[in-house]
Amino acid sequence: MQILIPTIDSIHEAACQFISQIDGHRVFAFYGEMGAGKTTFIKAVCEQLGVTDAVASPTFALVNEYVSADNMPIYHFDFYRIRCLDEAFDIGLEDYLDSGNLCFIEWPQLIEPLLPSDTVRVSITEQDNGMRTVVIE
Repeated sequence: MQILIPTIDSIHEAACQFISQIDGHRVFAFYGEMGAGKTTFIKAVCEQLGVTDAVASPTFALVNEYVSADNMPIYHFDFYRIRCLDEAFDIGLEDYLDSGNLCFIEWPQLIEPLLPSDTVRVSITEQDNGMRTVVIE
């Protein structure tokens, strides 16, 4: 599936389209270049799920926890800064992934061997005109 985000003003509509495709999946790996809009898109998705906390990239903490409108945890990871898989183990990544709660992972290529086989891969690319394309595999 492909979702187009022509401008930042349409990101919440795109987030709603994304949510309609979750279909029971819990772990989402977000791929894209620096500045492609991974964090911004995850923030919009969380807002549509009723998160009222500030959603920001957990670059230094590695993981942020939010609470959705239905009082369920949502885990947001950013593995840009890790240097080895042990760092992911140290934060208890496997427990998060096995929790049954939504997990949104930025820079998943750095922990690829740890991702469950049913992980949904989401690629975000920026076009020359500033439009973003979100491809859900």
